[in-house]
Amino acid sequence: MSIDLIISKWPLYPFLRYSFLLLMLLSFARLLFVIWQYDRVQNFSNALKVMGYGLRFDIVLICYLWFVPAFLLLFLTDNLFMGDLIKGISQYWLTITTVIVVFMEISTPAFIDQFDTRPNRLFFEYLETPLEVIKTSVLEYPWHFVVAGILLGLMVWYLQDFNEQIYAQISPWSWWLRLLLFPVLLLLLVMGARSSFDHRPANSSIAAFTNDQLVNKLGLSSTYTVMEAALNLRNEASGFTAYGSMSDEDVVATVRQSSNIGTFTDDPLSTWHQQDAPAKNKANLVIILEESLGAGFSKKLGGVGVTPELDSLSEQGLWFSNLYATGTRSARGIEAVVSGFPPSPSRSVLKLGLAQQHFPTVASILKQHDYDTQFIYGGESHFDNMAGFFLANGFDKVTDEHDYPDASFRGTWGISDEDLFDRVDQELLASGDKPQFILAFTSSNHSPFQFPDGKIKLHDDEKQTVNNAVKYADYALGQFFKTAKTREYWENTYFLVVADHDTRVFGASLVPINKFHIPGLILGPDVEAAEYSRVASQIDLLPTVLGLMGISSSHPMIGHNLLNLPSHFSGRAMMQYDDNHAYLLGDQVVIHTPEKAPKQFRYLAGELEEGELDESLVKAAKAHALWPMFAYRERKYLYP
Repeated sequence: MSIDLIISKWPLYPFLRYSFLLLMLLSFARLLFVIWQYDRVQNFSNALKVMGYGLRFDIVLICYLWFVPAFLLLFLTDNLFMGDLIKGISQYWLTITTVIVVFMEISTPAFIDQFDTRPNRLFFEYLETPLEVIKTSVLEYPWHFVVAGILLGLMVWYLQDFNEQIYAQISPWSWWLRLLLFPVLLLLLVMGARSSFDHRPANSSIAAFTNDQLVNKLGLSSTYTVMEAALNLRNEASGFTAYGSMSDEDVVATVRQSSNIGTFTDDPLSTWHQQDAPAKNKANLVIILEESLGAGFSKKLGGVGVTPELDSLSEQGLWFSNLYATGTRSARGIEAVVSGFPPSPSRSVLKLGLAQQHFPTVASILKQHDYDTQFIYGGESHFDNMAGFFLANGFDKVTDEHDYPDASFRGTWGISDEDLFDRVDQELLASGDKPQFILAFTSSNHSPFQFPDGKIKLHDDEKQTVNNAVKYADYALGQFFKTAKTREYWENTYFLVVADHDTRVFGASLVPINKFHIPGLILGPDVEAAEYSRVASQIDLLPTVLGLMGISSSHPMIGHNLLNLPSHFSGRAMMQYDDNHAYLLGDQVVIHTPEKAPKQFRYLAGELEEGELDESLVKAAKAHALWPMFAYRERKYLYP
C-alpha cells in the first residue's frame, strides 16, 4: 500500500489538503502582488522577505480559521449519523472559509488602488453603506467584478470535486490513537497560531521591515489584516495602546504644553479652556468642505493645475499653503474641521457612541451665539453617520440628495456641486437678520467622477477621470463665489474652503505626508489677502475662524488660532494613516507604528529622510497619538 493511499485515509487528510491548497493560493496571489508592486518592493531580497513572511502568516491564519474543523476531523467516529455530521460541518467550514479568503485576495487590488494598502478597518466602515459602495465599485471597476465573478465561480466548482476526492476514503482512527494525538495537534495548532516562542504571539508588526507600509502589508493576507482590524475595534472604548504606554497625566500635560493655549480649567486631565476674541458684529459662516481635493490638483501648490478658480480666489483671502489633512476618509476630515478633534487609530468620532451627544462642534458653539445651523450635502446624509452626529451635536437641519426635487444633475453620489451651491445661496438669501452657519459638503469629485456635460473644457480626453471631476468641482466653486459676490450677504459672511482629504492616498513611506497636503482658504469681510506658509492642520481651522469672527467660547479643542501664534513657532500637524500616526513639527516628523519603536524623519520636498530621534519631540508625538482616545474614553471632550 502506497504512502499516499495511507495518508488519504487519515481523518485529518481534508485539513491537510485544504491547508496545502490555501497556502498555494495565497502564495500565488502574493507573488502577483509583488510583481505588480515590484517598484515598491525594490529588489529580490525584499521580495523573498515578503514571500517568507507571507508563508508564516498564512500558517497563522490557517491555524486560527481551522482550529475547530481540525479537532472535529480528529475525532471522526464510526457512527453513521455522527460521522456524516462531522464530515458535513468540516466540509462546509473549510469550503466557505476558503472561498472567503480567495474573495478577499481578489478584492485586494481595487482596495490597494484606492487606499494603497490591504483591506483594513475601512473595509468594515464601507460595509455600513453597501449600496453606495456597490454602485461606485461597479462603475469604477467593472472588469474587476467580471473577473472576480468568474474566478469565484471556478473556485466553488473546483472545491465541489475537491471535496469528493478528499472525503471519499477517510476513516476514523482508534480512540487510543486519537487521545494520544490530541495534545500533539493542540500544541501544533496553538504554536502555529502564535508563530512565536516569545511571551507575545506574532502580529503584523513582525512583517514590517521597510518604511513602505504597502510592502509591509504584502507579507500578510487580506483576511488576516481584516481580522486584525476587527480585533482592534475592541480598543475603541479603552483607547489604543499599540504605540506604548504613557500615563494619562503625562499625556495631557504634554499636549497642554504643546498647545500654545494660555489657561486651562482646573481639571489637570482636561484641555477645556476659554478662547476669547474681540467682539464683532455677528457674521454668517459657511464652511465648504471639498471632497478629495488634494494639493496635487492646485497649480499654485505645485499640482497639475485643474483648480484655476480656487487658485484665483487664493489671492483674495487668507491662503494656507502648508495645510495638512488628518486622515484619508471624509469622516476624519469632518471631525477635524467641524470639531477640532485630532486623528486616532480608532474610528472617527462621527461613529463612536460617546460622541453622539454633548460633543463640541462649530454648530454647538455658534448655537450659543444665536445662530441657525445646518448641514447641506449632495449625497446621502446617513453616510458615515453624518446626519446622526450633526443633528445630535448642534445642527438644526440636514439637507441631502432627497431634498433637491429639481436638481439639474444626479450621479451615483448624488446631485451636482452646482445644485449644492444653489441651495447654499438660497439658504443665505432666505436667512433674514438671523446669523447663519452652513456646512456644505461637495460630492462631485468622487469616483466614478460623474458631472454634467458641457460645463468645462476637459483636462483629460476621457470624461470620467479625477482631473476632470476636480476641474468641474472647481468650476462650480468659482460660479458660486461669482454669484455670492453679488449678494447682500457677501459683506457679512466668512467662507472657509478646505478639502476633507486628498484622493487615493499612497506612497512608499510609513505615512505619505505629501498626500495629506491640502488647500485651505478663508474669505471674509475683514480678511486681508495673505499667504500662511507655516505648517497647519485641519484641527487649527476652527479656532482660527472663530477668532476672525470675534466669537468667544469655551471648548476643549487643542488646535491653534493660527493668527495668534508666536513668530518663532514653525507649526505642527497630525496625520493618521491606517494604524500609523505622524506628528509633523516644522520639517521634523515622528511616526509611531504599532508595536514598533518610533522613527524620526526630516520632511523636505515631499520626501522623508530618516534622522536621529529627538526624545522631546518623540514624547510630544506620542502624547498627541494617545490623547484623542483618552479624551474620548474619559469624556474629557464632552460638554460638562
